Amino acid sequence: MLEVNEAMHEQAQETRGGLAISVIIPARNEAHNLSRCLVALHNFGEVCVIDSQSTDETVEIARAHGAKVIQFHYTGGWPKKRQWAMDTLPLKFDWILLLDADEIVTSQLAAEMKTAIEDGTCNGYYADLQMVFLGRTLRHCDASFSKMVLFRRGAGRYECRLKNQDASMADMEVHDHMLVRGKTAHLCNPIIHCNVESLARYIEKHNAYSNWESRVLAGDTVSGELSPKLFGSQAQRRRWLKKTFFRMPGSPIALFIYRFLFRLGFLDGIPGLIYCCFQAIQMFHTKAKIFELHQTQSVPKEKRMIA
Repeated sequence: MLEVNEAMHEQAQETRGGLAISVIIPARNEAHNLSRCLVALHNFGEVCVIDSQSTDETVEIARAHGAKVIQFHYTGGWPKKRQWAMDTLPLKFDWILLLDADEIVTSQLAAEMKTAIEDGTCNGYYADLQMVFLGRTLRHCDASFSKMVLFRRGAGRYECRLKNQDASMADMEVHDHMLVRGKTAHLCNPIIHCNVESLARYIEKHNAYSNWESRVLAGDTVSGELSPKLFGSQAQRRRWLKKTFFRMPGSPIALFIYRFLFRLGFLDGIPGLIYCCFQAIQMFHTKAKIFELHQTQSVPKEKRMIA
């Protein structure tokens, strides 16, 4: 099902910097974003682009910037792209940075990461994402969140919330969280997340995400996932709020009102309006797909949600 490109160690690479971190970047048709992402990684010792048979210039751009390109062939199930890369690739370094092609590591963040891994007191580090949507930094809309991005190899793994997956649900982890053993901390500098420059691509990706999320919220999950808790971590709290909110009739409209009015999304101009609308629309798509699942398969009544 999955193959490591046999030429991985034979690809010509530019001389990379001395920061002892292996970067993993999942990609598929990311030519528009990838160059900007890779330019900021010139000081990192190893960069691996995990490609899914891109039909644009993704592979050529990655190699031109000295990154290794490994092809990932997904036919369903688990693991998905990032976890597969961590399990399979002979990475050079003891620290792993997970980055998306539309994300940028600033020089300040890179310097902070260098200090963090030299300190060695933690096994993992969270970073905030600074959202840039349609060319504008979103400072409202409840658009900011943090995620685990940097951790010791072997100390972290993705939770598997849904084993029975297919290619319609994206070939990389959607909202599965990275779980790290041991002490963790939070980096001060954010990752720049250029969330969308092509609305058509944004809609395509989020359609796959809603396929996955509808299955999870319909109750088709596996044990061992990060449990929803109102007073838990940020990830647990957001998961509890989402599950609770999804049960409410009219929740997509309520989500738009919350983001656009109560979280001051209107101050982010037209991009803020579009972002808040798309978030509400994605929730509506997910709820509609949950209803479709209820119509086509047996789901225990206690797990059903109001569509």
